[in-house]
Amino acid sequence: MAFHEKEVPADAPVAQKVLAWVDSRFPLTSSIKAHLTEYYAPKNLNFWYFFGSLAIVVLALQIITGIFLVMNYKPDAAKAFESVEYIMREVPWGWLIRYMHSTGASMFFVVVYLHMFRGLIYGSYRKPRELIWVFGCAIFLCLMGEAFFGYLLPWGQMSYWGAQVIVNLFSAIPFIGPDLSLWLRGDYVVGDATLNRFFAFHVIAIPLVLIGLVAAHIIALHEVGSNNPDGVEIKENLDANGHPVDGIPFHPYYTVHDVFGLGVFLMIFACIVFFAPEMGGYFLEANNFIPANPLQTPPHIAPVWYFTPFYSMLRATTTNFLLPLWIFLVVILGMFAKSSSDKKVKGVCAAIAVVLAAGFYMFDAKFWGVVIMGGSVVIMFFLPWLDKSPVKSIRYRPQFHKYIYGVFVVSFIILGYLGIEPPSPVFEKISQVCTIYYLGFFLAMPFWSKLGTFKQVPTRVTFKSH
Repeated sequence: MAFHEKEVPADAPVAQKVLAWVDSRFPLTSSIKAHLTEYYAPKNLNFWYFFGSLAIVVLALQIITGIFLVMNYKPDAAKAFESVEYIMREVPWGWLIRYMHSTGASMFFVVVYLHMFRGLIYGSYRKPRELIWVFGCAIFLCLMGEAFFGYLLPWGQMSYWGAQVIVNLFSAIPFIGPDLSLWLRGDYVVGDATLNRFFAFHVIAIPLVLIGLVAAHIIALHEVGSNNPDGVEIKENLDANGHPVDGIPFHPYYTVHDVFGLGVFLMIFACIVFFAPEMGGYFLEANNFIPANPLQTPPHIAPVWYFTPFYSMLRATTTNFLLPLWIFLVVILGMFAKSSSDKKVKGVCAAIAVVLAAGFYMFDAKFWGVVIMGGSVVIMFFLPWLDKSPVKSIRYRPQFHKYIYGVFVVSFIILGYLGIEPPSPVFEKISQVCTIYYLGFFLAMPFWSKLGTFKQVPTRVTFKSH
């Protein structure tokens, strides 16, 4: 293909000539049009749609502050804690950068959890947006890994012992578990080799994967278009110019819209950074201001708040919980077998029930706790195929669906709170009930999601100007 230089008038401004030169070699203007000025988004997007753009802003904030922290941090078990103290006390504005990074980690998960919840209630994972959801879940998984590896770096008491507990969980995996946990630690105990491994993952490996997944997430979104609170596909109603009649250009309308949301977010963020960076011990624990001591275990070891719902499921999986869990899973398998007329499906369900029974007998509760903790995240990837509802948005679903979603949110919050608290018999039972509800929400979704009387979905989006 022959190269064609984009022509501009001889008396055109220098900026226009430079832009033409760039456009002839790189799709700058066409990319801006495709993703901003000529990308049409539904005109009825509400405040729930702030959190996607906020997630990008927080990611950029974490990368920038992380670069400045790395300039003064030393990934050495003998010097790591002192280097963090040096950043806080000696580096000009180092305390601000550190608190922005630590607060940004927690706010990142706040934004991502709300972003995922919006996708859940409005059915943003449904056809044709399955791949967007899968990319989003992969981003969430990477964020958890990034946060976990970064948590050890301050080399405080909670960092050290939290990493010790989590890495030891991998040893519960049959056959490969001990070798896997040894590889992660780089030694038989958490030490200098572990710190260097975690530093490499936190600073280089996972951020590269994360940026690639975010790019794929956005490209996939702009390929099929944004969902909206009504779940109506705006591309099905086009005007004479081929533009959606229920859509508006992303720029300038939603860029201004998102700037407003960003302003509110930054005010909240600044209040936390300047007035409550520890957030009562939820963002930064008191024990993490004590140097790591391998000879002194803290009275109560708990991860940061954004991991605690899954940690609570791990703790809930005790030996006396395996039988109720097996009965629950057999009931789900029985529902699948009953709903299918295929004898092969019935046979597979029966075989899985037998294998689970053998597995519960052969492996201890620690192993199944790891399985449930990991499975509680992995199961989110399959949400587009678990939801059998004829409509996308919660607006047009039966009333009892809203209660199911509401109890799910409450259960998740309770699990998060109990994961921070010291274990007790009462808390253990509550955690077990919430764990079964969490799993049941997803595993039973093919059945409950299609029950009830659904409202008629409009052909056009419902929108009132404000």
